[in-house]
Amino acid sequence: MENFDQHTLFRMDLALEEACRRLSRYGGDHESRKYVAKQLIGTAGAGKIGFEDLRAAAEVALRDLIIRRSA
Repeated sequence: MENFDQHTLFRMDLALEEACRRLSRYGGDHESRKYVAKQLIGTAGAGKIGFEDLRAAAEVALRDLIIRRSA
């Protein structure tokens, strides 16, 4: 796993929690959280560590999960 500083980890955690609050309607299970978290790790690993970048990545992951479940 990447070594992120504490500020980045905090922003990643905040983006994950914000997205997963809405996941509960769609089964905010472990696998869903894991999927969103992996997307956040990839985003931060690419150097996009600002909260808005992380929030956007979490939103994309959330939409992907919703689309998959409704298909």
